[in-house]
Amino acid sequence: MSLQTRFHQLVTPVFWMALAITLLTTALALIFPQPFQAITSGTRAWIAVNFGWLYLVIVTFMVGVCLYLMIAPAGKIRLGDPGTRPEHSTFSWLAMLFSAGMGIGLVFYGAAEPLSHFAIEAPEAQLYSRQALRDALRYSFFHYGINAWAIYAIVALALAYFQFRKKERTLMSVTLKPLFGNAMEGWSGKIVNALAIVATVIGVATTLGYGAAQINGGLHFVFGVPNTIGIQLIIIVIATALFLASAVSGIGKGVRILSNANIIAAVILMVLALFMGPTVRILNMLISTTGDYLNNLLSMSFHSSPYVPSEQAWIRKWTILYWAWWISWSPFVGIFIARISKGRTIREFLIHVLVIPTVFSMLWFTVFGVLSTDAVYIDRSIAKQPIETMLFATFQHYPLGMLMSIVAIVLVLVFFITSADSATYVLAMQSEDGSINPHNSVKVIWGLILSAIAAVLLVAGGLDALQNVLIIVALPFSVLLLLMTIALVKELHYEAKQMGLEIKPETYPTKGEPFRSYEDEDTEVEDIVVDGDIVLEGTDPVLEITSGKEFVPDAVK
Repeated sequence: MSLQTRFHQLVTPVFWMALAITLLTTALALIFPQPFQAITSGTRAWIAVNFGWLYLVIVTFMVGVCLYLMIAPAGKIRLGDPGTRPEHSTFSWLAMLFSAGMGIGLVFYGAAEPLSHFAIEAPEAQLYSRQALRDALRYSFFHYGINAWAIYAIVALALAYFQFRKKERTLMSVTLKPLFGNAMEGWSGKIVNALAIVATVIGVATTLGYGAAQINGGLHFVFGVPNTIGIQLIIIVIATALFLASAVSGIGKGVRILSNANIIAAVILMVLALFMGPTVRILNMLISTTGDYLNNLLSMSFHSSPYVPSEQAWIRKWTILYWAWWISWSPFVGIFIARISKGRTIREFLIHVLVIPTVFSMLWFTVFGVLSTDAVYIDRSIAKQPIETMLFATFQHYPLGMLMSIVAIVLVLVFFITSADSATYVLAMQSEDGSINPHNSVKVIWGLILSAIAAVLLVAGGLDALQNVLIIVALPFSVLLLLMTIALVKELHYEAKQMGLEIKPETYPTKGEPFRSYEDEDTEVEDIVVDGDIVLEGTDPVLEITSGKEFVPDAVK
């Protein structure tokens, strides 16, 4: 059997649909760069003006659903068969989900975003004012905090729940079965899955391009390496070789090891910056801004500023853009987080996914935001630097600035490799009909496609246009996420009712035969009681003891 024939047997029609859409989009960006840029920019602006309110509502709704599920009885349900335990340690699990979810973005914007809100374009206050500094950090917390992670959490939870609890494939389409039933097995489901692949390819390819630019910017700033397209292409080639080597080693080795290294390097950089900068002021700003953030979270979540055009333009440029960006990235990040979350309870999953990355992001933006906003008082030219070099320009004004710059470059490179590694895994899964163990050949093919798109568009200057496409795709995805959230709540309510979780579990799904609202009809729970002894439902013990004591299985502890 030839390699080509074998590859055709591995992938589904979804692969070819997604590949065709991706190549067509890339070709348009290359052949008609200026018209394509103009059309996508105009469409993106039109969406922000007319549907910005929708993004605000949907994202806030998902935050509310996450908070509800944390305290609801359904939060006791485990992502897997009752008694299943997590595959990864909590540290490795958090490291992997954080690396996939934010990664390069934190290094890219850690110093740049607070500096921008403070010295370039403030959301509400006057530039360089005390209020502008407070707003700069508060909005940085907001854009990388609970709201952002709620988007990822809902998508990842839905996918993990249907994969490990319902024994479905890891596909976006299956999460809609509680609403549309087996219609999701047809072409409508294939279109949903193909769009998820397209969004992942575009998102990761643009990130690879911008990541290469930041690594080159850092090397130029620190070592005087020429800041050219040629150097950036060399960086992409080296990174491609590294992430493909990691991808074929498997998720339990390559991604896990790289993600652990990411977090360790990030903590080292943050601790260095904390003690090289104004430590006490950083800690005071952290406490003060945390209070501002929590106190204004609800109002910021719904803030659209309909009567102040300047503020409304700022919200579209930052908040709406971020929500669209996180929504468009949610298929990739959600699928990856779902894959590594087997064995966690829903409550444990949501608390960790929402709280831990949010706290880390708050620490990060406070440390690097204070460093950059302090440095700009001394050197106003920092605010005129390209975003990819603002961090390195900031470090020049602090002790051990060279060391911090070197650590930052290494961190960006490792985040770069981890994101691409995770993406190849997710793309291969989707191409092989949701297989949790996709073949290395499919991973390699997608890895080469990602790098090729990033390299070609970097040379042709089409990354911004491709980014516009990704943000445009976020509009239909936002509606999809709303439906997915409703379907998840519906199915969780159904299972909680079947289990009797409102009071105590009465029965459990038999192993390999999950409860499914879209297939079960007139399900009745029959009590099987043997006086004073253990009753087995599949593999789950339920005790009925005449003394009135009861045993609560691990699955609901």
